[in-house]
Amino acid sequence: MRAESRPNPLAAGPSTRSLAPPPVLYGFLLLLALMFAVSYAVGSAAGPVSPGMSGSSDTGVEAPGNGGGDGGGGQDMDMDGMG
Repeated sequence: MRAESRPNPLAAGPSTRSLAPPPVLYGFLLLLALMFAVSYAVGSAAGPVSPGMSGSSDTGVEAPGNGGGDGGGGQDMDMDGMG
């Protein structure tokens, strides 16, 4: 009688298939990239939501609350003469 020699799968180490990520991960990453591309395209087509809120001060216009303007600082705000 001849003894058959079979390779022991546990002694051979991890197979290449077990080291590869599952195909579902590739599908998820593809879907994520697709959603990012679509949202970027829609945002670019819509343009800026509020052009005055760019944060740069090259326009020369001072935003309210930055120390300028007629905010009424120092005035008596209670209504003495209203009664």
